[in-house]
Amino acid sequence: MKLRRSLALAATAAFAIGVSALGPASATAQEAAAVEYVALGDSYSSGVGAGSYDEASGDCRRSTVAYPELWAAANAPTSFAFPACSGATTADVLDSQLGSLDAATTLVSISIGGNDAGFADVMTTCVLQGTDACLSAVGTATSFINADLPGRLDAVYGAISGGAPNAQVVVLGYPRIYQLDGDCAFGISEESRAAINSAADALHEVTSAAAAGHGFAYGDVRPAFTGHEICSGDEWLNSTTLPVVDSYHPNAAGQSGGYYAVMESLA
Repeated sequence: MKLRRSLALAATAAFAIGVSALGPASATAQEAAAVEYVALGDSYSSGVGAGSYDEASGDCRRSTVAYPELWAAANAPTSFAFPACSGATTADVLDSQLGSLDAATTLVSISIGGNDAGFADVMTTCVLQGTDACLSAVGTATSFINADLPGRLDAVYGAISGGAPNAQVVVLGYPRIYQLDGDCAFGISEESRAAINSAADALHEVTSAAAAGHGFAYGDVRPAFTGHEICSGDEWLNSTTLPVVDSYHPNAAGQSGGYYAVMESLA
């Protein structure tokens, strides 16, 4: 009887210890799984060029196959806010996109800076006005990227840290637009294509440095898009197309194979 009672007491104690250990572990696992995700940024984040736009997003042109939507579908965050908008600049992020952030936010993604540098106007100039005008426009944009964009990015990144102090932040860059010596028989000159690619490299250098300065993860999408630029024969970027706003943006394959793949590797 004493042996049986001792065994029963031992079993009860072991069960109690097991429950005690299991409870906090389970709670910790649940907390780790609770992700509150906010996707900020410009047209490369909203998914312009990929089609399948949410009509409710209006001129922001948020695509259901943009990388934030793909990441949310694959990872089932507890909450998901998607204020990224076509045409957004750093000022627009500061003015109208940060309201979704709070202390409970655990993940933020953003692409921003291309519109500050006037990328759309540069491409219009290059397509319509020839090589000399293109090189001049790219030079002006590159000067802005190196001199003025760092301060603007610093302001945005600081505001994100202030609005979401507990979040992991993933900054995504921009691809090179053209494969040089590629399959394009017509269009802008090879010199113009090389200059446009150099501006993408300048954006990479400035954006990656600014992200690192704030302790943010940075996703360089250029390697993912290598072999899939315009003129590659397997393009993940739109050339001049209709609607015009979709031009020089990632298509659905670029969002999934490029941006989503890089985002998934970091978050």
